[in-house]
Amino acid sequence: MKRLRNENADIDAADMKILRLLEEDARISTAELARSVGLSAPSVAERIKRLQENGVIEAYCVRINPAALGLKLSAWLRIRPVPGQLSVVAEIIRELPEIAQCDRVTGEDCFIALAHVGSVAELERVIDRIIPHAMTNTAIIQSSPVIARSPLAAIRQRR
Repeated sequence: MKRLRNENADIDAADMKILRLLEEDARISTAELARSVGLSAPSVAERIKRLQENGVIEAYCVRINPAALGLKLSAWLRIRPVPGQLSVVAEIIRELPEIAQCDRVTGEDCFIALAHVGSVAELERVIDRIIPHAMTNTAIIQSSPVIARSPLAAIRQRR
């Protein structure tokens, strides 16, 4: 059986099949997973436990549509703190509930943050909290041709 080497664990074909099935439906039962993979339910449960302990499976979650909750405007904010304000800006970003995701990045900007808001006025309030300590550049999302995709897609491509 071919195994992928991960910094935390060996991942074999059965693990990959389990991951793909969980990716399709995180609520699938262990018994159903076991039938699909051709292993016993206890064996599948142990594999899932190992994948969780090794950090391969980070979480099981629900994807919620922000627009369905009235947050009809989403935007990416590129944020460049003024000198000496990096930690202040990071704390402000953490405190803003409108920020759904933020990554510290290389390049001219230090942070790229995803915000979900109900209006341009709400987006302006988010930006106004940041700009005393950083320069921002905002791009409003028109559409998303690729919704957050699993790293399994890249693994499939490499094979």
